Amino acid sequence: MLTEREKKRYARQILLFGEEAQEKLKQAEVFLAGAGGLGSPVAIYLAVAGIGTIAIADNDTIELTNLNRQILHRDRDCGRKKVASAEENLREINPDIEIRAVDATIGDGNAEELVGNADVIVDAMDNYAARFLLNRAAFRKNIPLVHAAIRGLHGQATTVIPGKTPCLSCIFPHAPPGEVLPVLGATAGVLASIQATEVVKYLTGTGELLAGRLLLWDGRTSRAEEIAVERNPKCPVCGGNGPGA
Repeated sequence: MLTEREKKRYARQILLFGEEAQEKLKQAEVFLAGAGGLGSPVAIYLAVAGIGTIAIADNDTIELTNLNRQILHRDRDCGRKKVASAEENLREINPDIEIRAVDATIGDGNAEELVGNADVIVDAMDNYAARFLLNRAAFRKNIPLVHAAIRGLHGQATTVIPGKTPCLSCIFPHAPPGEVLPVLGATAGVLASIQATEVVKYLTGTGELLAGRLLLWDGRTSRAEEIAVERNPKCPVCGGNGPGA
């Protein structure tokens, strides 16, 4: 049940979708992979929305070059672990929720263990190797994966529902080459806001998800487009004989 303090804190959201939906957010756990450019605003918006438990996994250390987009961290945090900074700052933003800081690299042997009992996985990573591991974990655990990626003034987002939509490997069968990406912080904010909205919609059963659709954001023209994506029957993850099927 919501406390009187929580009813007051989330009053504007309760006007939107009611107390029962707010209670669902309180009872939920979200696994957030990454506490950087996407992960920072996602974490903030999930925290202020009242997600009961946010587990944040990252193993990087904060550098000055991060601060144009990683808005969860402060100048004083340079040199600290991102998850330590994230935990501290999120507790200040909303002391009524639980933050589980996970100082770890997402790898082939630990992805599912790190995800644990989460209700949703948020892909806020900056590399496709980790994204594909999260995608596989989502299918093996049968929980949604909310994906986004950014580059410069552009970004993309989709929500993967195991067994119902194409998975990340269907949409992106090959990882793009690794590079140091140019990034405008506001671009991360746009895509992260979409991700946080998808999480809240899924947990509360509100609206229509980006399921089977890839949203493409062009910040240069301030236009958003979307394309329909289809499941690959030969996909090694979600295809007929895949391990995630």
